[in-house]
Amino acid sequence: MNLRRILQPWRSWSIGLRMAFITMLPVVFLFTSFVWYSWYAHRAQVAEELAERGRILARALAETSEYNVISGNLTDLRLTINGLVQSDKSIFRIDVVDAHGKRAVRVTSESALDAEPHYYEAPIRKQVVWINLFSDNGIPHVSASSDTRPPTLTTEVVGAVRVTMSPAHLLAKQTRRFQVEVAIAALALAASGVLAWVLARSLTLPLRDAIGALREIRGGNFRVALPVTTGGEVGELQGSIGEMSVALDQSKQDLENKVAARTRDLLASRNEALRADADKRKLIQKVNSIIEDERKSIAVEIHDELNASLIAVRLEAQSIGMLAAKAVASAEVEEIRAKAQAITRLALDLYANGRRLVRRLRPEVLDMLGLHGAVEEMLRHYDSGSGCRFAFHSEGDFSRLGNELAISAYRIVQEALSNVMKHAQASNAEVTLALDDAHEVLRIVVEDDGQGFDPAVSSEGIGIIGMRERVYALHGTMDVRSAPRRGTTVEITLPLTSPTPVS
Repeated sequence: MNLRRILQPWRSWSIGLRMAFITMLPVVFLFTSFVWYSWYAHRAQVAEELAERGRILARALAETSEYNVISGNLTDLRLTINGLVQSDKSIFRIDVVDAHGKRAVRVTSESALDAEPHYYEAPIRKQVVWINLFSDNGIPHVSASSDTRPPTLTTEVVGAVRVTMSPAHLLAKQTRRFQVEVAIAALALAASGVLAWVLARSLTLPLRDAIGALREIRGGNFRVALPVTTGGEVGELQGSIGEMSVALDQSKQDLENKVAARTRDLLASRNEALRADADKRKLIQKVNSIIEDERKSIAVEIHDELNASLIAVRLEAQSIGMLAAKAVASAEVEEIRAKAQAITRLALDLYANGRRLVRRLRPEVLDMLGLHGAVEEMLRHYDSGSGCRFAFHSEGDFSRLGNELAISAYRIVQEALSNVMKHAQASNAEVTLALDDAHEVLRIVVEDDGQGFDPAVSSEGIGIIGMRERVYALHGTMDVRSAPRRGTTVEITLPLTSPTPVS
């Protein structure tokens, strides 16, 4: 669960942001490590230099202040120490104490800002030099070689020199150096960030154009110009999208031309049918038959042409995904494979939309399951995709219904349910199909508990008019009852014996 929460923001990032993050993460880590180590090294250098200076000063003063401490002549020693303190800003204080630890001399710097909590101490030793004025034969000697000179004998400690150092001056110098190093490292970090942004943009721009082209295609603009601006898998993706766009646009144009031509024919037939009221029913029946035939033809064309193109698109996208899988693993290759999978899903969605359109144009389920099964399947579809609950009741054997009557009844129920979904705002609806063998009629009742309307005030919409025309063509009757906030009931009666269609 914690890992999912950590990865949740990562999944919502764009590929450019991911690439920039992957590129800059090690650079930022190196920058942080360098800054920390540089600061630590400068601090350690100050500490080492102060320690070395403190020990050297303490030892040097201890060796030169023996006479002053023994003789009690501390004035010259104080002057010497004062000169050292004034000349070296890293010295905070120098103390000279006698053998009992009593302070004899203390000189404190006036320019030092702070002091270390410890001091560096060197003992002042009283030294005795043994001198022999005569040689072994009793003759006085004047000089001798260094290896025959008498030794110096250390006898006792007569005092000590304590040097307290001040790190402020050295720290200030090291801080200035550290600031210069950090500024140079920050410039390098900024240059790395700019370079990472440029490299990420060089890859994300072609992908962004490809995604934009796919969105336009999904929105219905199949003619999309997508030039191939790069190589590799991304270039192949751009080329495939361009080819898919041309194929889809050509299919769309062909379908639109055919639909437009046949729509003109249907309108001409419909207008001609309206000229004579005596032939109106026969002509409407013929038009409905032609519409169903044309819907079937269009459905076949969509299935054979558009869906075939979408299958080719899906195969191309899967091919790109397989190529990406064979490439050297990297974040960019993984993103390309993810985009190929997204194109595959998009093609599958478009294919599914085409299948739904085919089912709306030609209800295959009506041929397979009959009117009863087709209406039941339709209600199941509406019930799963909305907030309204649908119930279905049927009486009789519908297998003996003619094909034309079954299709007309199916279309009437479909339009009635479409009106419920669009306008009723109902929470419950019920469809009833009943065969009245005594009167040789098919009864269709669609009821809902929606907001309803006032039939005396509201004019009938296109859906109701289309239903009436279908019922009129089959010599049936249709009754619509409704009231505001009391739901709507549509009751239709269709004779089982329809007149012979006009050829």
